[in-house]
Amino acid sequence: MTSANDQVNNRGADLAREALDYPEVHPARRKPADSAPVQTLVFLHGGNVGNWSWDPQVLAFGEFNILTLHLPAFGARAEETWDGLDSAADDVAALIADEVSEGGVHLVGMSLGGVIALHVAARHPELVESLFVTGVSVTPLGTAAKAVQRMQLKLIGSEWYWKFQAGAYGMVDNERELFAEHGVKLKAENMRAVMSDLDTSSLPANLSSYSGPIVVLAGASEPKFVQRSFPALKTALPQAVIRVVPGMHHQWNIENPLLFNSVLRRWIDGQQLHQSLREPAEPKQRAAAPQHAATREEIDPREAGESPDSVNHPVVVEETTGPGKSPTARLTDRLDPRKREVKKGLSKKPPVAKRPTDSAGPSAE
Repeated sequence: MTSANDQVNNRGADLAREALDYPEVHPARRKPADSAPVQTLVFLHGGNVGNWSWDPQVLAFGEFNILTLHLPAFGARAEETWDGLDSAADDVAALIADEVSEGGVHLVGMSLGGVIALHVAARHPELVESLFVTGVSVTPLGTAAKAVQRMQLKLIGSEWYWKFQAGAYGMVDNERELFAEHGVKLKAENMRAVMSDLDTSSLPANLSSYSGPIVVLAGASEPKFVQRSFPALKTALPQAVIRVVPGMHHQWNIENPLLFNSVLRRWIDGQQLHQSLREPAEPKQRAAAPQHAATREEIDPREAGESPDSVNHPVVVEETTGPGKSPTARLTDRLDPRKREVKKGLSKKPPVAKRPTDSAGPSAE
């Protein structure tokens, strides 16, 4: 008997799926064990992946009707113009209304998809049976995260960049290819608009209109600014159950699909919590940021390594020196493998012997 894990691992080469045409509608392949009515799962993908990223979940939840939507400006809809979070939520609601004849859906959102799921619940609460969101950031980003966003916009058309980021997600070879194929087709102007929306207006004002169950998760190893959104979400949704997933990074439905599927299955089966989930730690008080010279762009060192949710990749920001270069440009230099090879070659040159006068201190020049 083939396990779900074997299905996930063996599917790659045989699955005729492309980054832009993965199906949106997946009818149930088997009846529920208790002969209950077939329920519907709706998966909303993150801001740098397409709906193909939910394939491990489509495989595992065969007793559900499943919708894996192409969000506006992504996947098969990459040529469309991003028109805001509310518009994206209405778009999702319209497809749910078309495809689901009765009952609400279990709405599952990752990152950008999680933020859109919150907007769907706020604007169309009658459609939602339960909410499961992970990796969601609804508070303004820090200076370092914004610097990484600018860097990502410069690299958005580079295939090497997407493959580099796929490694940080723990993707296997076929996922890496899909990730890169999808990433290079994203439009910089759309991504810029998405980033702006997420940084300024990502928490819907009328979210309290949703009174159903919700679980809010974050991988323990993903950027800490995600957990800084927990208090705002708890205030808006007092019924929210908030937990951290030990050892997981941002895209953990791909990183560890068996764990993700197990956590999700327990939630939709009566809002039970998986035993691996942990209570979030109390947030630490942040000290005042050190003052820098006015000529330097300020980057909070406590936020170094935090990449923005909308392009959700863990890139480490390391302060380097170099006249005339912004932190974003220096970071781009560090990531470009061609420039790393040049620097590697330069590092092998023998050291230059000191001049006798060097030991006497600096010259008068």
